[in-house]
Parts: sequence; structure tokens; C-alpha cells
Amino acid sequence: MNAQNPGITFKETMAGGFSLSATDPITGRDQGKQAGTELAMHAKVEIDDIDKFIAEAEHPGHLSGTIDFKPLGMGIVANTGVFNLFNPTDDPKLKLMVYELAFEHNGEAYYLAGKKEVRENHGLQLWPETTTLYTQLHKGTDKSGPVVGAGILTLDVVDLIRLVSTITVTDADSNTDKIMTIGKFGQFFLGELWDSYAKHVI
Repeated sequence: MNAQNPGITFKETMAGGFSLSATDPITGRDQGKQAGTELAMHAKVEIDDIDKFIAEAEHPGHLSGTIDFKPLGMGIVANTGVFNLFNPTDDPKLKLMVYELAFEHNGEAYYLAGKKEVRENHGLQLWPETTTLYTQLHKGTDKSGPVVGAGILTLDVVDLIRLVSTITVTDADSNTDKIMTIGKFGQFFLGELWDSYAKHVI
């Protein structure tokens, strides 16, 4: 019997207008679209232990991946990062999906910090809120550094289908364990969406 509880991994790509002349994500998106500068985050999410992930309030995971942004470079490797799903905030009606990646460019450290804002009572906003990542680029090794760029990255239907196809169960002893692990993740995800959206529109 495997001593490690099963976990899951999946890949997610989000992209959108981004500008090094902005600190506000909305402004950065608009400036990026006008200038034709798009940033793409190709992220890999790793959840080591699905039971621990669900039990912990911040629902933490690991994030790594690559970044494509022509002003800095294509295929920039980011080996470390932060992922939180439905992370509670001081506002009881607001939860965050957090995506953060640390990387280097020309010997300097940068930190890409993004968040999706999921609010209660926004039933009609389910798709936009869960697929819209408000993003800022910080100089330094974490998001306490100065903001040197901003934009908004999004996930479209095709990317969502690709995401689902990349889900892999890790440290499972059997197909039954794999099915149960995916079921636990799905039940958690849909349950959080129900709490934030569905119960307010029925």
C-alpha cells in the first residue's frame, strides 16, 4: 500500500493583453491589446495530497511552468510558484484563485502574481470570474516588489477542455483510487462554485 495519499496534476494556459507601461491590470490589458503585446502563462498545477488540499483553508498547491512575453522572451522557465484554489479573504463574500510564478530574465528576478476573484451573489458572472486572472509583474522575488507591468489573462472554452484532458492522478495504487481522487477534486470544485454562485440564483 502506498504511504502517500493520491494527488493530481493538471496544466492550464491563460493569455491576454499585457503592458510593461501599466501597474493596473485593466489598463495593462487595454494597452497590451492596442500595442499587440500578449502574455501567456503555461502553468502546471501540482496537488500532492488531495485530502490535505481540501482540508486546508487556503487549499494550496505548487505552480510551475513557462511564460511567453515577447518584450522579455518566449518560453521563460518558472520552476517555483504558488497556487491556491478558493482561498478565503477578509471579505466573507470573496475568495481568490491564486496563480504566482517566480522567474529570472537577464539575471534579474521577477514575480508574476495573478488572482481570479470569485464573489458570492454573482451568479451570472460564474464563467468570467473563474476564467479571468488579474495579473501584475513585480521586480524581485515576491509580490512585495515594485510593479513593473500588468494585464489580464483569460481562459477560453478550448483551453478549459485542454485543461481537463491534462488531469493526472499521482501516487494512486489502483484505478479505483484514481477515480476517487478525481471525484474528490471535482466535488470540492463544484461545491465551492455552488457556495459562491448557484445557491444565490435558484
